[in-house]
Amino acid sequence: MNIKKQLGQRIKELRKKRGLSQEKLSEKLDISQNALSFIETGENFFTSDTLEKLITALEIEPEELFTFKHLQPKNDLLNEIVEILQNNPEKIQEVYKITRALTL
Repeated sequence: MNIKKQLGQRIKELRKKRGLSQEKLSEKLDISQNALSFIETGENFFTSDTLEKLITALEIEPEELFTFKHLQPKNDLLNEIVEILQNNPEKIQEVYKITRALTL
């Protein structure tokens, strides 16, 4: 997946996490809803001014916007988790407790 698509997917994820519609976020960014839609799908990129507005509107630190390793395919994530636990077997019980708590 290219950087524009990953970044767009991350913006969409953060927008939804904040309970913002595309309409509301686009108002805060002073761009059209179509422009935001194109950014979220990776069809377009944003200006540095819009980047600053995004960070403010989403109430995040800049690095949070560029954190999207978790958006990789689920099988890749699962394989990485298994590898991490194989290298850190003392953490298995803690991870189990966290996983159970998240799924109840």
